[in-house]
Amino acid sequence: MTKPIFVLNGPNLNRLGSREPEIYGTTTLAEIETMCRKAADGLPVRFHQSNFEGEIVGWIHEAIDDGAGIIINPAGFSFTSIAILDALKMFPGPIVELHISNIHRREEIYHKSLVSTVATAVIAGLGPRGYATAVNSLKQLMEG
Repeated sequence: MTKPIFVLNGPNLNRLGSREPEIYGTTTLAEIETMCRKAADGLPVRFHQSNFEGEIVGWIHEAIDDGAGIIINPAGFSFTSIAILDALKMFPGPIVELHISNIHRREEIYHKSLVSTVATAVIAGLGPRGYATAVNSLKQLMEG
């Protein structure tokens, strides 16, 4: 059986579609999940969202044991979570960090992502369609 791709989403992303549409657009997280599954083209996908840091760490631990690759939009945890950073350091496969907005064009507080220091690749500013780009890129990274 093929190992799954883990798509992990951090805090407040459950509010996509209504949250600051001028920054994040009107696409919902459910619609993004559909995009990811379509882009995966039959590869198994475990798609999760949590507003709780420890739950995200738990899913990273699952990926360490069972996953082929991780796509993570850590949202606000990008800039604060040593726990998520430490868990990602243990993952042996490719990691794609994803941000819907271009974090480097936003307020300075959003410019320094801890996750970027361990990510294989970073995608930012493509809007919700960045998720499909991330899935396609992760598939290429997994192929070597």
